[in-house]
Order: sequence, then structure tokens, then C-alpha cells
Amino acid sequence: MILTVTLNPTLDKFYWVDELPLSLDKPEEAVLIRSDRSLTSAGGKGINVSTFLSCHGVETVALGFLAGHTGQIILQDLLSRGITANFVWMPGENRTNVTVIVRGREYHPLLIHEEGPPVSEEAMGIFLRKYERMLRRAEYVVLGGSLPPGCSPDCYRTLVQHAHRAGVRVIVHAGGDALMRTIGEGPFLVKPDVREDLQLGELPVSTPDEIVRAGQWMVAQGVEASLISHHVTGDVLATRDGVWELEARVPLATFKNLVGADDALVGGLLSALIRGEKLVEAARYGMAAALATAEVEEKLCLDAGAIRRELGHVTIRRRSEG
Repeated sequence: MILTVTLNPTLDKFYWVDELPLSLDKPEEAVLIRSDRSLTSAGGKGINVSTFLSCHGVETVALGFLAGHTGQIILQDLLSRGITANFVWMPGENRTNVTVIVRGREYHPLLIHEEGPPVSEEAMGIFLRKYERMLRRAEYVVLGGSLPPGCSPDCYRTLVQHAHRAGVRVIVHAGGDALMRTIGEGPFLVKPDVREDLQLGELPVSTPDEIVRAGQWMVAQGVEASLISHHVTGDVLATRDGVWELEARVPLATFKNLVGADDALVGGLLSALIRGEKLVEAARYGMAAALATAEVEEKLCLDAGAIRRELGHVTIRRRSEG
């Protein structure tokens, strides 16, 4: 079983529009933007990974915090997809994240993200007890997404420690300080995304060589593998055995929705590992899942056949030493 942790779940809402006004000539007037399609689904990185895994036949349990009417909608969406949900309920209202996609510019979506409700010490204590119980059944745990208000910056570090005591491999699918604080605990895999933030802790990651050095540094600190997304169609995998560059040879014009692609990558990688694939080939399958996801309007591609067809577009090259 794969356990996913989403401490700051969201209700994801997507709108497709033909255009957005670049300027407002009459700011005193309302601006009406008509959407020709919309979609709503439960979200957050861990939840998205669970959704992908469940629809590909992998047993998964989603854990985290739910609140309010929005939390009820998130829960019902998860249950309808056959996902076991083991959340802690708390006061407030889960956040809603809005994505506006302009047709013809799908690879530049407009993202509006809410902060999410604060987590109390009492709620965190209940969560930790649930987490420790679920770890007894888990083979992998995915720690996904941002930390909500009230959570310690060391929260993911603590969760990695608990998982290691239970003998469970950890994937940290997050960024920023929350991820960097886990490095010294030696998680199985870390999945930072440096396409927006050109720093990884104190490490610059604006060039291919800097990205490789950052991945190698994390491995030297005890991480088994680092998978860094640095381009819409490019990733770098660093392990104790070497560095591999993954590239997808597809035109950007084929992309329709990039929001869930990174989560599909993690879900695809995990599903391949569960099937017995080696890490490098699992990463290749994960990138194929990310490609297939980016090429549909839905947040995640749940068609295994489409993912297999994308494998032919993914190249993987071992980087020579030095």
C-alpha cells in the first residue's frame, strides 16, 4: 500500500477561456470573462498522486486534514475514485485553488492559490497518531505539497523520521524549506521543481550544470535519489550510481493542462516501482505519465494505454562523469 500525505488539500477549479484582458481601460467597470469549459476535483500533490495510483490499480490511502463544506466535497471525490481516506477533521474551510487556462497559451496558466486553514496542535497530534498506524501497512509514503498555517517548518522532517522508524520509504514531493529540512534524514527520493524558483535552499539551479550539482549534493547528504524538474519537458535524476537526463521530445503546442503533470510523474514512477521496475526506468515511465497528463484537459491522465504510447517520446541519457 502507498500512503500519501496532503496536509493542505484543495478543491481545484479549472476554467478555459479564449482570452484574458491585458489592461482595463475603464477600471470602474466590471470585466466579464466567459469560460467555455470548467472542471472541479479534489487536489493537493498527495491527493493527486493517490488519484493516479488508485485509477491504475495500486492500493493507496490518503491522509491529511479536511475542513468545512469544501472538505466534504474533497472527501466525496476521493471516495468516488475508490481511494481510502483517513483524514483529520478540523474547524475552518479547505482552500480552493483556481487555474485559468487561455487557449493557445496552455503552458502559461494563471494560478490563484488560497492559503488554507490553520492546523492546531490538537489536530496535528491526532494526525500523527493516524499516520503512525497507517505506516504499519505502507510500503511507500508520499509527503506532498505545501504546509498549511500552523504547521512547523520541520513537519516533513518529523514525518520522515517516523516513516524510517517504521521501515517505510519516503518520497518528499514538495519544495522550499519544507523539503530542504528533510535532506539530512535521507528520504528515498526528493522531487523538487525548480522551474519557478531558481534556488534550491542555498544552491543556485539556473543552469543544467547547477541542477546536476544540486542533485548530487542532495544524494551526498543521504538522499537515495533526487528527481529535479527544470524544464517543461526535462528532468534530472541523480542517484548514488550516477546522473541521468530525461527529455521528452514533444512540441509545447500539444499541451492542454500542465497543473497535474508533476503529480502524474510521481504517481507513474511509483506504479512502475510497485511493478518491479528499476528506478531509472520507473522515472522514464513517470515522465511518460506526465506527458500524457499534460496533453489532456483533465488534471490527470488515467489512461494506461496513452501513457505507454508516450514512452517512445521519452529519452534517457546517462550523464558522463565530470
